[in-house]
Amino acid sequence: MRTIRSESPHVPPVISTSLETSDVISMHFENVRRVLAEVQVYAVQRLVGIFREARDRGAFIYIAGNGGSSSTASHWVNDLGKATKRSGCRPLKVMCLSDNMSWFSALSNDEGYERAFAGQLENFATPGDVLTCISASGNSPNLVRAVELARRLKLTTVALLGFDGGVLKGLVDEPVCVETEKGRYELVEDVHSAICHAATRCLVADRPGPN
Repeated sequence: MRTIRSESPHVPPVISTSLETSDVISMHFENVRRVLAEVQVYAVQRLVGIFREARDRGAFIYIAGNGGSSSTASHWVNDLGKATKRSGCRPLKVMCLSDNMSWFSALSNDEGYERAFAGQLENFATPGDVLTCISASGNSPNLVRAVELARRLKLTTVALLGFDGGVLKGLVDEPVCVETEKGRYELVEDVHSAICHAATRCLVADRPGPN
């Protein structure tokens, strides 16, 4: 342990605990490896199958999340929309429901935050489309409202979840739950990103059929 002193008299000295920092990093990496190894591969396979089927039918896939999961949703939509074209298969019609900040904030401000996703979904969703939610807690009211609407409109519903899965685990057709103790957002979000990349790689590896 060493003390780093600033040249400014107004900035207190910083206690550097390099050993503890390395311990934190190693522990996080180990936890990610452990939790990732516990993800049910067949659940991710089913998710990929749903996306393949939607792609081949020309159905839309909507992806939504809040906070860090919103970033994961936006990142995944980019990969699914662009990278999977390398397969030569029909392009995926995929949309992130938190990317249009004007619409997102207007719905939240005027109709309530719980309407931020459902209000957009009402304009696009048709039977046979897919709604995918990303949520560590599985309890976000705006995602729950979106799934309730999707079920009424006969969409297939998928969710990447964490902790105990929350409300969404029992509400969606295909939950993929990264089970951890509650509050381990960074751990769940890291594993969610790995699942998204694994699913994308499956779709990139697809090749068009003979017809």
